[in-house]
Amino acid sequence: MSLSSVSMEIDQAALRGYAVGPGDPGYDIDRRIWNASFDRRPAVIIRCAGVADVIAAVKFGRASGLPVAVRSGGHSFPGFSMVEGGAVIDLSLMKGVRVDPEGGTARVQAGVLLGDLDRETQAFGLAVPSGIVTHTGVAGLTLGGGIGWIMRKHGLSIDQLISVDLVTAQGEFVQASADRNSDLFWAVRGGGGNFGIVTEFEFHCVPLGPHVMAGPVFWPMAKSPDVLRFYRDWVAEAPDELMTIVTHRMAPPLPFVPPELHGKPVVVVACCWAGDIEEGERFIRPLKAFGSPVLDACVPKPFLTHQAMFDPSFPPGRWYYFKSCDVAELSDDIIDITVEHSLRISSPLTSFPIWQRGGAVSRVGDDETAFSGRSTGFTYNIGASTETSAGFAEEREWVRDFWSALRPWHEGVYVNFLGDEGTERVRQSYGPKKYDRLQALKQEYDPDNFFRINQNIPPT
Repeated sequence: MSLSSVSMEIDQAALRGYAVGPGDPGYDIDRRIWNASFDRRPAVIIRCAGVADVIAAVKFGRASGLPVAVRSGGHSFPGFSMVEGGAVIDLSLMKGVRVDPEGGTARVQAGVLLGDLDRETQAFGLAVPSGIVTHTGVAGLTLGGGIGWIMRKHGLSIDQLISVDLVTAQGEFVQASADRNSDLFWAVRGGGGNFGIVTEFEFHCVPLGPHVMAGPVFWPMAKSPDVLRFYRDWVAEAPDELMTIVTHRMAPPLPFVPPELHGKPVVVVACCWAGDIEEGERFIRPLKAFGSPVLDACVPKPFLTHQAMFDPSFPPGRWYYFKSCDVAELSDDIIDITVEHSLRISSPLTSFPIWQRGGAVSRVGDDETAFSGRSTGFTYNIGASTETSAGFAEEREWVRDFWSALRPWHEGVYVNFLGDEGTERVRQSYGPKKYDRLQALKQEYDPDNFFRINQNIPPT
């Protein structure tokens, strides 16, 4: 293979994977990431096939002096999976998943996507709590916390994490769990990729499916004020089995959406009941009966089908921009602001979720993991999407205006939903006490901030 002058310094014979640089076959494919608003050209991409490759890549990165980014699923909102002119340690070839159905555990390599993990666990009627888009990487999602469809019943991804294998900034292999390097285990459960490259995760699995009561219910967006107020009161009594996400958007041209609704502004409440289907049908019935929905697709279905529901709304290759915040409740003022700004949506691709929180997530002690925000009521992930750069600036301003209008009610922010917003916003996502502890651990494990292309926590 003909490599760039930088990547020529890598011993290809020592890699089970391969390295690629500008001008090499596949370079433009290998540098693509989910958010196409970032078009970065690294000096070299090291595609690792195993732990030995990761160690070699870290040592190369240190010796080269290049800035180093780490990529697993490539779903980083601010494009941290790729770096201009630097080195990318790409884990996407590391696809191994091993489920132990008797022990109820799963070992998952760092390149695995959520859909890969779901298929393997669901073969045994099991699941690991994860996100809502199947082409998201398990690694990045988990290291930030891991919110998703079954979190109110079974907690965050990190709440089912048993141990990790990790390569440090010095190229050393370590393991971390509750009993081994417990300080590091605390940090990686929410602290992101600041402390090393996790090459493998071990999770507890939970029983689920294969069918769940799940799916969306649609109303015209003009009914959003009434729908949101009903929804607020209804979910206040919801058991842990119910998880919901509220979405405002133009109705997408999907097979289950009638053609007469395509492109029409709608408000959607999507449900997932992680329990007995008949019990779920009874609890969800008042929602389905409220205000004459124009579409009801909340029915028993395979969990795998439900997990892929949002995939068409967030495909790779579009231009995305997000700003996020947590709020304590859906007050009348917040509902009014939400409706006002939702009615201004102009892009047919923009689809922003409001996540219901609480349940099992809130019953884990806040100090038990680096993740913050366990007591929040709802998470706004205000995002906009366009097919290309056309119209992107206008959509971005819509996001910023909406987010700013909610500022008086901001409580915190989920680190996985942060853009490239600076050190102070990262500090806000953890709070001062946790941030100070994370900084001290960063000083111990990565004192020269080698892993800095992320939601960075600099060493003390």
